[in-house]
Amino acid sequence: MSRHVAIVTDSTAYLPHPAMDRHGIVAVPLTVVLGDQALEEGTEISARSVALALQKRRPVTTSRPSPEMFAARYRASAEAGATGIVSLHLSSEFSGTYDAAVLAAKDAPVPVRVVDTGMVAMALGFCALAAAETAEAGGTLDEAVAAAEKRASGTSAYFYVDTLDYLRRGGRIGAAQALFGSALAVKPLLQLDGGRIELMEKVRTASKAIARLEEIAVDRAGAGAVDIAVHHLAASERAATLAERLRERVPGLIDLHVSEVGAVIGAHTGPGLLGAVVSPR
Repeated sequence: MSRHVAIVTDSTAYLPHPAMDRHGIVAVPLTVVLGDQALEEGTEISARSVALALQKRRPVTTSRPSPEMFAARYRASAEAGATGIVSLHLSSEFSGTYDAAVLAAKDAPVPVRVVDTGMVAMALGFCALAAAETAEAGGTLDEAVAAAEKRASGTSAYFYVDTLDYLRRGGRIGAAQALFGSALAVKPLLQLDGGRIELMEKVRTASKAIARLEEIAVDRAGAGAVDIAVHHLAASERAATLAERLRERVPGLIDLHVSEVGAVIGAHTGPGLLGAVVSPR
């Protein structure tokens, strides 16, 4: 592949490793703080370890990569022959990762375009893939950025969690929304909207919520060419069932990714997460 434009993202994209290797995409890791240990996502701590810690009510927090980590990555890309870098990151509403990348980009040896995608998980991953494919086809730095931004604008992410308590503790959802989600055993469906997590619908039971998640994903996918990702945390059977249903019901499905989220997202959603990312081509 052409190394003219390099693609950098962060560890919350949860891209499959074969796809990252194939396209030369590099992910800068965020950090999970478990007790008094600071551990890098993807190499030093698993989502399952985070789920277990949360169930035991141990303190779990997350932190952004340092600007120095991004600076080192940008230098390495330039030394490998890149003449420009697209750096794509999770929503700045969730993390200071974007801000750290912007700081590092100022002194990078080649031009770096840092993009707040407003996304997370494979909603971010699909943006990185779009930028990489454009770069591989000989696209310029601006064209790779435009491809990522176009993909972000058309991508939707919906998810179900067993409880909103973890999102409330981490400040990712308002206390009023969390309180409502707990009232009367309501099971909320959430969506990414404007880079934020918003309450979308209220369903009475977990089974009905998951069935509704399927309907929403099918409706959003339509009949055109589309990629879908199904994410979960400690809910592999739910994820496999949802993926199989979507495979049967979405006529234009091209790629379907099924994966457990990493430690950072797991720390904020808790076990039981089930999500669907719908990304039209």
